[in-house]
Amino acid sequence: MGKRIYTPEYKAEAAHLVIDTGRPVSKVAREIGVAESTLYRWVVKERKALDLEAGSGLSRGERAEPGRLRHEVSELRLDNEFLGKAAAFFAARRQRKSGTR
Repeated sequence: MGKRIYTPEYKAEAAHLVIDTGRPVSKVAREIGVAESTLYRWVVKERKALDLEAGSGLSRGERAEPGRLRHEVSELRLDNEFLGKAAAFFAARRQRKSGTR
């Protein structure tokens, strides 16, 4: 079996199973089926993020918003480009059918 890829959201949620409940990393790692060392790294990273978040006055969601919006703008640009090409294709096809050029 290859290396498993986890989303940032999953990693944060897993880390919070330890941070918010105070349960041992080893126990939570067994429950969710990840290596103890892997979960430990996620917990350390999430605790650092929480410390930075507390000092910045921004929530995790607010800090993630610019990245989410950049991704959304990128997707919308691709959609717009596709729609422009489709419109041009159908306009050219229509012109050929009607015999006008």
